[in-house]
Amino acid sequence: FSQRNLNCSIAESVEKFEPVAKAARENNIRLRAAVSVAFGCPYQGEVPVKDVVELTQRYQDMGCIEVAICDTIGVATANQIKDVFEATAKVYPIDQLSGHYHDTYAQGVPNVLASLEVGVSRFDTSIAGLGGCPFAKGATGNVATEDVVYLLHGLGIKTNLDLEKLVEAGQYISAFLDRKSNSR
Repeated sequence: FSQRNLNCSIAESVEKFEPVAKAARENNIRLRAAVSVAFGCPYQGEVPVKDVVELTQRYQDMGCIEVAICDTIGVATANQIKDVFEATAKVYPIDQLSGHYHDTYAQGVPNVLASLEVGVSRFDTSIAGLGGCPFAKGATGNVATEDVVYLLHGLGIKTNLDLEKLVEAGQYISAFLDRKSNSR
């Protein structure tokens, strides 16, 4: 995936990232990194948990203040989410990890819930589930913001987000793009 997405191997990508990380540290800029296709890769197939942990550790060593663990193609299940985050939390603080879930098999919301259960509290979402991945045939957009906020509010978690306005925004952009919203 890294080769197709960034035109370099994972090792080359990390090597190219090191000077960026160094410059960020020197200029007191908060740095966030991402582990793409952490749960499955359209080219490699299954991704070993140890690979996700090792890459997260490298990002920590570079001074990243947050690492997003990404289900870039939307194949993860709740048990996989828990396994990867529990393993990763042994080398990196759980409160500095975040989740990024595509909703290809309608597992985005269950994966957010599984993440919450192990202590993850930050998530990437997109209004109306917009997005996708050009390097992963069939992968849909990120989990819809509206659906995640509905879950969080249902759990009694305060978000300071207005669900009705989010739904309106999702309907607006979907109509503008002449496509159906992926929000449920």
